[in-house]
Amino acid sequence: MNILVLSAYDADSHQRWHQGLVQHLPFDFNVHTLPARFFSWRIRGNPLTWALGHKAELTAKPWHLIIATSMVDLATLKGLMPELAAVPTLVYFHENQFVYPTTAHSHQSIEPQMVTLYSALAAKHVVFNSHFNKTTFLQGVADLLKKLPDQVPNGIVELLNTKSSVIPVPLEAVYFELAAQRKNEDQPFTIVWNHRWEYDKGPELLLAIIQHLQKTAPNLKMRWHIVGQQFRSVPTAFAEIKKQLIAQDWLGQWGYLSRADYQQVLQQSDVVLSTALHDFQGLAVMEAAAAGCIPLLPKRVAYPDFFADDYLYDVAGNVAADVAENVPQQANNACQKIQQLIKSNNRPPAPNMQQYGWPQLQQDYQNLIQTLALPV
Repeated sequence: MNILVLSAYDADSHQRWHQGLVQHLPFDFNVHTLPARFFSWRIRGNPLTWALGHKAELTAKPWHLIIATSMVDLATLKGLMPELAAVPTLVYFHENQFVYPTTAHSHQSIEPQMVTLYSALAAKHVVFNSHFNKTTFLQGVADLLKKLPDQVPNGIVELLNTKSSVIPVPLEAVYFELAAQRKNEDQPFTIVWNHRWEYDKGPELLLAIIQHLQKTAPNLKMRWHIVGQQFRSVPTAFAEIKKQLIAQDWLGQWGYLSRADYQQVLQQSDVVLSTALHDFQGLAVMEAAAAGCIPLLPKRVAYPDFFADDYLYDVAGNVAADVAENVPQQANNACQKIQQLIKSNNRPPAPNMQQYGWPQLQQDYQNLIQTLALPV
């Protein structure tokens, strides 16, 4: 079975997803990717790039199925390449364009929303990485359609819902191996924060949590690893976070790490902390939990899909405006959980994440692909 895989904005989690498909499924995959940069151009320009710049590669074989990420402008691509028009397509949503928190500097446009809507409509089947992602996409589509002036057909949301399902991005075996290799070492209570260094991951809340602990429990013996991918523009909160951690002698690893060093940090950490304003699956948190870290996560976005209430701290709401207005209370709630964990002689174990590993999810992917593909 020949399968064409298209990833139009090939961010880290997207790479790991299609690499997993190739490694774990018994099909002949042909993967084509575009760099994760210049978002506005990439999401609108990818059919131009592929159809006119890479036509030979995309028509090299008779495909039985196309698997495309939601960033692929599938409707336009099939229009520009009639050779692909009749090939059934599975579209995978790592994220959706309806619930990203915005900033004052954001350029508001419905173009990304329309591209993903048309791609979902052009697909034979749509897969989301979480129920939160699916629910917010369908609600976003419904809200968008209500704003359009006229000639909007009925039943669009219902149509999308009937051909949608949820299968998370699976976790690699290495993270479960880290948990099995853990050793009880005499070290300070260790917290890892392992997200992209961008505003949507809540650096202001992270800073507020650290400052709250400094005021209420300055004598705690702690170590903080603040790690993750950085870009040209880094939120100003990170400079203050580093300053405060150094002053308190709490700073551990800082910045982007090699894969080996990152895995070692996970293996040595007690808690994985999130302060995210949005997360459509939370792969970084899930892999840390699989490695044996106790999750401490805001009770919002995708986290309740995967983690019990014991691992969640209360927050004010699910939208960025609510979050911004209630940072002190959220910080207090998170700090209470942290101090309870430090003082507890019987900490809760890390959750069992085996159900999200490749061995457990492989068959879900394989069955769906075989159902959708053209006969061999």
